[in-house]
Amino acid sequence: MRNRALQEFLDAARIAYSARARDPNSVSLLEQVFATLESPAPQSQSDSGRLPVCKYLTDIANPSVSDEPDLRQVMTTFFSIEPTLRWRRRQGDCSGASEGFAENHANAMIVGPGGLEPREGVWLGVSLLGPNVQYPNHRHPPQETYLVMNTGDFRQGRNEWVHVAKGETFYNPHNIPHAMRSNDLPLLVFWVLKE
Repeated sequence: MRNRALQEFLDAARIAYSARARDPNSVSLLEQVFATLESPAPQSQSDSGRLPVCKYLTDIANPSVSDEPDLRQVMTTFFSIEPTLRWRRRQGDCSGASEGFAENHANAMIVGPGGLEPREGVWLGVSLLGPNVQYPNHRHPPQETYLVMNTGDFRQGRNEWVHVAKGETFYNPHNIPHAMRSNDLPLLVFWVLKE
């Protein structure tokens, strides 16, 4: 059986993603991911842990700051599981990242390798950037869809930066180089990937 708090978060994420995804590839990806997640997998007993950048969660992730019920529910249920997450810094190539990137970002896997529900092939996680931080260009075989919880900028390859508003989604095809950056406020995004 799946932990109740995790199930409530996954239900809320599914509703918000489904209501907000517009790109047909993103819609298809989300349908596949959440269909797979209907069957629970064994839960993890991994250690939790925060990084200093997590201080921004209190300000940007507070459910009361959103007047949109689906986003408020995502944040309410996220706060229920957040104390159990293991926040980590990006490993590997960080070229192209902004100065101070290492101390001003964190990622946590919710479902997937090292997450609360370890799985292969389907991942759901969260990234946090402090103010004015650029996450480096990176790529991965799985396609991906972000759910942006506050405003940020996103880029694919050498294309121009795209401004994405709170509550919007952003789709990355297989293996495309992509990056994101915060502005004067921190940026919190959820991401779903499937091979």
